[in-house]
Amino acid sequence: MRDLPRRLGVAAVGIPAVLGVLYVGGWTLGIPMALLAALGAGEVYRLAETKGVRAFRWPGMIAAGGIVLLAVAHPSFVAFAPWGLSVILCLGGLTLTVALWSRGPQGSPMSAVAVTVLGPLYAGVTVAFIPLLHALPTRMAWGEADPSPWLGTIVVTLPLAATWVGDSAAYLAGTAWGRSKLFPAISPNKSWVGAWAGVAGAAGATALWTLVARGPMPGSPVGAPALAAAMGAILGVGAIVGDLGESLLKREVGVKDSGTLFPGHGGVLDRLDALSFTLPLAYALLVGTEALS
Repeated sequence: MRDLPRRLGVAAVGIPAVLGVLYVGGWTLGIPMALLAALGAGEVYRLAETKGVRAFRWPGMIAAGGIVLLAVAHPSFVAFAPWGLSVILCLGGLTLTVALWSRGPQGSPMSAVAVTVLGPLYAGVTVAFIPLLHALPTRMAWGEADPSPWLGTIVVTLPLAATWVGDSAAYLAGTAWGRSKLFPAISPNKSWVGAWAGVAGAAGATALWTLVARGPMPGSPVGAPALAAAMGAILGVGAIVGDLGESLLKREVGVKDSGTLFPGHGGVLDRLDALSFTLPLAYALLVGTEALS
């Protein structure tokens, strides 16, 4: 409750800003998302530093932001993937080469290189799926003859709605009835009841999303609410795994939040925790359903 005013203040500013850049799309969306990814990679490196691992911060942060910009320039996974993989390979080779001269065997070069590569993989690739999702309606011709500029925003809201509604349902049910803990050593507050409620909430949110989206997107492959609910359940499970994964990293280094960028909400990684799974999962499910339809 002490953080509630700050949380509401961040939401009041952040939600309209996010909707605005999603509406415009393109580089207007890509540049702030690239900055967000770079800051997220920086948080990975700060977490590692608390355990004595000094990553190559600037190359990793630049790579994380660059991966997002590549997704804007090549807005399909088939076109984006070779470029993104090239960035990761170059980053690994560069940092290993630099470690030869600046770290030596006593400077934990293996850990330093591994954590440096983890930063753009975790933050950069995750955020890159936002412009990839945003471009799907145009690429797949899901709109009408005169498509609405909101179509990209609508598609991105699919994993967002599944994640946030599922998380809220998990919190409410877990608080009221959660007794048996899911992974108490990693996240003491998460329960099995909350997990099942989260999956159900994500399924319901995705079914509702379909009812709203199929009007402006008649070509969307997700037309049946039952199919959407199944997709939502998968996203709900992914959200739980992503949330626990970030909690595992924070538990290892003994911190509550990954950063302080968003007052009352924590850092970038705290906002990307569940989305690290639901964003790429949503893309895979939508593209896969389109291919099968």
